[in-house]
Amino acid sequence: MFDLILRNCSFPDGRSGLDIGIADGRILAVEAALPGAAGEVIDAAGQLVTPPFVDAHFHMDATLSYGLPRVNQSGTLLEGIALWGELKPMLTQEALVERALAYCDWAVAKGLLAIRSHVDVCDPRLQAVEALLHVKEQVRPWLDLQLVAFPQDGVLRAPGALANLTRALDMGVDVVGGIPHFERTMADGAESVRILCELAAERGLPVDMHCDESDDPLSRHIETLAFHTQRLGLGGRVAGSHLTSMHSMDNYYVSKLLPLIVEAGVAAIANPLINITLQGRHDTYPKRRGMTRVPELLAAGVPVAFGHDCVMDPWYSLGSGDMLEVAAMGLHVAQMTSQDGMRACFKAVTETPAQILGLEGYGLAPGCRADLVLLQARDPIEALRLRATRLLVLKAGKVVARSPAAVATLNLPGRPGQIDFARRSS
Repeated sequence: MFDLILRNCSFPDGRSGLDIGIADGRILAVEAALPGAAGEVIDAAGQLVTPPFVDAHFHMDATLSYGLPRVNQSGTLLEGIALWGELKPMLTQEALVERALAYCDWAVAKGLLAIRSHVDVCDPRLQAVEALLHVKEQVRPWLDLQLVAFPQDGVLRAPGALANLTRALDMGVDVVGGIPHFERTMADGAESVRILCELAAERGLPVDMHCDESDDPLSRHIETLAFHTQRLGLGGRVAGSHLTSMHSMDNYYVSKLLPLIVEAGVAAIANPLINITLQGRHDTYPKRRGMTRVPELLAAGVPVAFGHDCVMDPWYSLGSGDMLEVAAMGLHVAQMTSQDGMRACFKAVTETPAQILGLEGYGLAPGCRADLVLLQARDPIEALRLRATRLLVLKAGKVVARSPAAVATLNLPGRPGQIDFARRSS
């Protein structure tokens, strides 16, 4: 007896015509024409079923704060940081919780059921940490929220930041963060990487470091991060986020750097929407795109995920929690228009970030958690093309969000009817 059977599903790996049997919040069986009774049967009608979207890099403490206390006029990373510094003294725990919960609602509606959010620890009150720890518990039944202790103003540059970061970890924050390129000197940046990696090793925690979010090709803290990852045996638990300086590095240095990253077991997290918006602001023409070298990293064997990073905050005025939008932008910027390239972009917002976050039971195999999204598309490429409607979102086998199919009704002479943009002519 199943609680639910999803019939006639297409899978991201190309399989189709499969049924998914679910009981007690887990997938029990995956096969064609699955026999057995069920409390509920849903016909997927050949549409794509995928594990949920995963955002490997976000800032939930700042989300939905756009316009407070003012708008970022230059559009630069540094003005965004300065603006956030102006806003921090005005923040209240109640407002932080309210905005974060509103965003979590958006996320669930978009099939985004796991988020790694950085939380600023440079305010000694740590009220953002307290707020997001509260939110984490409140949304736990329907969304996995992982928190990173992030010293936005520099763990060595900002007074008391290291002590604050340690306190945040003591309070239950999951991951050690950093921002070496924002320290006062390159040497301080390298020292911050050493200190933070050693702290993570002592506590058995993962590391996710904002690294080289700069157009400066000499910002090379990813090299230091790879070194300490290997030295301390942290392989598989470390991610370098942004890595935008790699876009501006010469090819010879990158040819040396990529094997170091692979040997160390460091993952990469690009943030396409933000990387191409904030970077290149000092260029006239030709203007750099800014996003890190995603195809080259993938070809070398580095796991690469995409993050949304920001939604309506001091750094980015747009966004809706749609990871298909993130993946589609990454696809365009990296020119990953081959079939394999487009499928890799879909994996960069599903399987790969799930691996980086260490999500238990993620997937479509028997035994996995029944966290699923039914998309109005036949395959991952079509899902990217259409930013496909999330027809159903399931958490532990229960429908937590539902959207009507996207159709357009035409009233043209001789050609009335509805258009299904996912339908292909044979």
